[in-house]
Amino acid sequence: MEDKTQLGSVATSLENGVATIEFYHPAHNSLPGKLLAKLANAIDQAGANDEVKVVVLKSAGERTFCAGASFDELISIADFETGKKFFMGFANVINAMRKCPKFIIGRVQGKAVGGGVGLCAATDYCIASRWASVKLSELAVGIGPFVVGPAVERKVGKSAMTHLAINATEWKTAEWAKDKGLFTEVFDSVEQVDEYIVHLTEKLAASNPEAMRMLKTVFWEEASNWDELLEERAAMSGRLVLSDFTVNAIEKFKQKA
Repeated sequence: MEDKTQLGSVATSLENGVATIEFYHPAHNSLPGKLLAKLANAIDQAGANDEVKVVVLKSAGERTFCAGASFDELISIADFETGKKFFMGFANVINAMRKCPKFIIGRVQGKAVGGGVGLCAATDYCIASRWASVKLSELAVGIGPFVVGPAVERKVGKSAMTHLAINATEWKTAEWAKDKGLFTEVFDSVEQVDEYIVHLTEKLAASNPEAMRMLKTVFWEEASNWDELLEERAAMSGRLVLSDFTVNAIEKFKQKA
């Protein structure tokens, strides 16, 4: 049987000071642990490269930006340490985005679920198409958006975060996400999204790198404890994923997929 947790890719390209990091997985751009590690590493490398002035985070394909955690990997977790390690994958990506000294521009062409919403929230400027509906589905499978929660709440506030976390089966539109501050711009087509990203990144690539680095530090200064906080949150999810409720809920979701 094919091991879907081994599939997918993360690729970085650099042009005119703009590093584009693109991730892909055939299961709606979901993220197993190996891809999460590669994604965190790619962000770290872009941040350390003096040739990089700004980073664009995107996924491949047209329909889904990111379906969040890999159900195939979630259902295989059999002990707490494995569970915590998996959710630390998302924590490490979010912290890599937070610590990256370059602005990260999100390119969201389609739906974002769970951890995918966390990726959107951890960008510094997120540009989406009108097809980019969002949903925090974790409670529906017996867990909770614990690891991505701080990033989402930082962008949309406690009230909207609570709304998403509790109503775990309802999609919210891209316009709703823009109104709440998750997205900065929403366009009618992916082509318009890409045109705007070129326009914005050209300006940023010509801006003062030190000023942008200092701004990034200021933007994230309230998140200085996230190394510890997100590890605590990963442990919460790592315990819950072992419950019979969660195992059964994930199996039901997989059957529907």
